[in-house]
Amino acid sequence: MHEQRNSRLAVMAQRGQRRRAEETDEQRNRRLAVMGQRSQERRAEGTDEQRNSRLSAMVQHARERRLNVIEGQNQHQIQTFYAARTVLN
Repeated sequence: MHEQRNSRLAVMAQRGQRRRAEETDEQRNRRLAVMGQRSQERRAEGTDEQRNSRLSAMVQHARERRLNVIEGQNQHQIQTFYAARTVLN
């Protein structure tokens, strides 16, 4: 049952990829414009609660990205410190 569904989804994905590979820039731009319009309409229909939830998720994602950057910088400083210490010894 799952195999049939997965197979069907794989065929659909391949068709979509083939269609996108064959589409012109104009067709692609039109498709993306329609997607953007639908997204705007969905957001306009959303409640304040949904909007706040979406904004909260965006803020949380940005916070996590910043923490990852800081963590990477700290790791780099630690590696640099130990490398310098090794050279001096």
